[in-house]
Amino acid sequence: MNPNEPLFWLVIITALIAVSFVMIASAMVAMAVFVNRAVKSVNRMEERLAPLLTRATALSEQGTAIAVQGRQIAEQFNVMSGHLSTATMHLSESTALIKEEVRGLTMLADETADMAREKVQMVSRAIDTTHERVTTTTEFIQTKVIEPARELAAILAGLRRGLEVLVAPAPSPINSTYGDEEMFIG
Repeated sequence: MNPNEPLFWLVIITALIAVSFVMIASAMVAMAVFVNRAVKSVNRMEERLAPLLTRATALSEQGTAIAVQGRQIAEQFNVMSGHLSTATMHLSESTALIKEEVRGLTMLADETADMAREKVQMVSRAIDTTHERVTTTTEFIQTKVIEPARELAAILAGLRRGLEVLVAPAPSPINSTYGDEEMFIG
């Protein structure tokens, strides 16, 4: 191909656009893989923490029941009751911290999923815009470069044939004889 031909540049532009599409597609696949991994990690963490929360809640309720029973017992169990109350308080605080962390992780997972959706939409819009521009550019090149070049080539070919006819030597008269023919005896 000759670099002076418009078709050469059209092929170069098309190749560049194809490379950009491949890069955009690979970026979308990588983003989808990362989002999928994050969602799976959060789901596994929720599954692991759910039994802990139910156990912690059950332990908290049992600790409270023990504390109530301990107050009703005689003064000899007051020390034990104080220790149980402290344990219940720490357990409740731990439960509250665990619930707060789970809420934070859930919010983080939601934000990550929303951000990933936004990025996928942004990449999709970029691909649509690029496709539209490629189509517009192709149509522009077709109508403004290739079709006029074809017409000019046709005009120049006709002009060349016309000049060949005008410049060609005059044909010999029909009634004259040629030297080669005189020697031929059939």
